[in-house]
Amino acid sequence: MRHQEIKVCILRVGGINCDAETKRAIEGSGVKAEIVHLNTIVTKKSLLDYTALVFPGGFAYGDYVRAGAILAKGILAKLSDQLKQFVKEERPILGICNGFQVLVEAGLLPGFDGASELPQAALATNVPIGYRCTWVHLKHENAGRCVFTQTIEKGQVLAMPVAHAEGRFMLEKEKERDYFQRLCDNDQLVFRYCTEEGEYVGGKFPLNPNGAFHDIAGICDSTGTIFGLMPHPERAYYGWQLQEWTKKERFSKYGDGKTIFASMTKYLIKKF
Repeated sequence: MRHQEIKVCILRVGGINCDAETKRAIEGSGVKAEIVHLNTIVTKKSLLDYTALVFPGGFAYGDYVRAGAILAKGILAKLSDQLKQFVKEERPILGICNGFQVLVEAGLLPGFDGASELPQAALATNVPIGYRCTWVHLKHENAGRCVFTQTIEKGQVLAMPVAHAEGRFMLEKEKERDYFQRLCDNDQLVFRYCTEEGEYVGGKFPLNPNGAFHDIAGICDSTGTIFGLMPHPERAYYGWQLQEWTKKERFSKYGDGKTIFASMTKYLIKKF
């Protein structure tokens, strides 16, 4: 598929606030992106009009009940058949921050055996409690399954910002060990919080900004085409977005976030 034929849907509702930055990052990778309200998909268009789907960051519907819960249930109620077909055709789905929360609440992640009727994980209130807006380091754990990180070497350390109050990744308590092992065995573990040198932090704050289980910052489903992460790659796409860039005599044109969108584009061109 040629770049100009790829069209990415950035789904928004009230409370989403990272759609424009996400659109800019996607189009910076050479493909078209369209910000579309959920109501427009329901009444005038279809998810299947698009090659990829992105749930951007923000606070969908004010994050009432639980972060991402209302949007997730709305999508399942209104677009269930379209979403199932989208997933079946292995069209990639990306969830950033609030979007990650939506994918978990919708049962699309972890997605060990496809979508689950009930969430198998949660993104709970930060520990310590509070909104975190800071830069973090991430260690890439994936060996190639995740289509959004296939251009990143395993073990590579990336830097991206987080901005959330509910990002503490948790698994169903009774199945915690089993689920974590499945994440590892199935190559579904993608990013973990780490030091700048790539050492795991054991939940230590502030290197792990939310108390996430095993420092988990991002996972994919069993197909590798559905990916969610708490950090914001769209806020680390260009060099001028990086922290303290004005103090540097020279800085890179791009930041580490570019690799996520470049990998998605590469997959789309090859797959479709």
